[in-house]
Amino acid sequence: MKLQFIMMFCVLASVLSCTTSSKKITDSEQYNLYLESSDSTSLQNANNELTFWQQKLKDQPNQFPYLAKIAAAYSHLFAITGEIKYLKNAESTYLELNKIANHNSTGYLKGLAANYISQHKFKEALNLLMKAESIGDRLEGTQKMLFDVHLELGNYQLAKNYLDKFSDDRDFDYLIRVAKWSDHRGNLDAAIKYLEKARDKAEFANSPQSKQWIYTNLADFYGHQGNIEASYNHFLKALELYPNDAYAKKGIAWIIYAHEKNPDEALRILNTVTNTYHAPDYHLLKAEIAKFKGDIAMEKLQLGMYKTAVKNELYGDMYNAYNVVLYTDVSENLDEALALAKTEINNRPTPLSYDLLAWVYYKMGLEKEALQIMEQHVSGKTSEPKVLYHLAEVYKANGKIKQAKNLKKELLESTFELGPLAEQEINKI
Repeated sequence: MKLQFIMMFCVLASVLSCTTSSKKITDSEQYNLYLESSDSTSLQNANNELTFWQQKLKDQPNQFPYLAKIAAAYSHLFAITGEIKYLKNAESTYLELNKIANHNSTGYLKGLAANYISQHKFKEALNLLMKAESIGDRLEGTQKMLFDVHLELGNYQLAKNYLDKFSDDRDFDYLIRVAKWSDHRGNLDAAIKYLEKARDKAEFANSPQSKQWIYTNLADFYGHQGNIEASYNHFLKALELYPNDAYAKKGIAWIIYAHEKNPDEALRILNTVTNTYHAPDYHLLKAEIAKFKGDIAMEKLQLGMYKTAVKNELYGDMYNAYNVVLYTDVSENLDEALALAKTEINNRPTPLSYDLLAWVYYKMGLEKEALQIMEQHVSGKTSEPKVLYHLAEVYKANGKIKQAKNLKKELLESTFELGPLAEQEINKI
């Protein structure tokens, strides 16, 4: 699974931002071709790859490295379909592989660590990577993954220490990570500059996988910057490489919904995606668009489908943050939301996790407790618009009107990223 999966579970609408214009920039003739594209070929190829290596292992049981090929095939199937069973099958295969190798292969350890990152098991991933680091083989690749995990866990100084270890402006992997670091520091312009350098390198090397990753991530960042046309064009570039890229199609749907205010067309795109790609958060996005339309029946249907999907125990903690926001926004299951927020802090003690806890307290009517958490763990530590909206509401509830109004000005520049429904709430601050 590509690295953007990590970023995918941070916020529901992580795709775009920063404009109030409704200028039409999309063209259905440009993207319809990709909507009509079937996933059957790539899916069949991935299944064939899995079957091939399974048969090879059956014929030669002692050739345990074939397990790595099987795990990679399962991971590819997960990327194509969004089906959690494939990610868990990959995990089981990597566990078996590491057991056979007596946990002494850095490649197998990192394979399992990458799987755990996709599952938001960051602490488990960290333990594996520390073991790989102690072995020392292919150390720079391990250090890059350690940067990723420490950043996700909120260990920011450790993340920076690892980033410095492999600093090299000629290296694609370094450039995308220093971009992530710049974004964490709130320097969006620098983040985009580094991603553009990485894009140039990927295009020069003509690496399809690297180009696809950089196009979708640059599309995200251009959206944050308010350059919606560049965002749209880069999602199209990703689809030119891989017509079945669900993430790119979702990004275009968000542009059409949040920028062009065309919910029906956005839903049409999403419906073509979910015919073959099955991830619960797509139901949440459909529910939001239905609410914007005033279609209560569709909203309830999609929320119900989401809740049914995430009951699957295979997801583990992957959807905790989504569930906290959902439960608090509809003022249901607040006790469950509180428990999930505390679990997230234990798993991943970042400002975003503490924001979830503060938001639950706010919804419970415990405004002072919410403010205390925000001021201690959140304020000044992130520029994430969703978090800043929560902070503004908590300020307002505690009589800190000036601080709330100051944030409101900033939030009104980020309504595109937050979406039309959030814009309505921001205007009430």
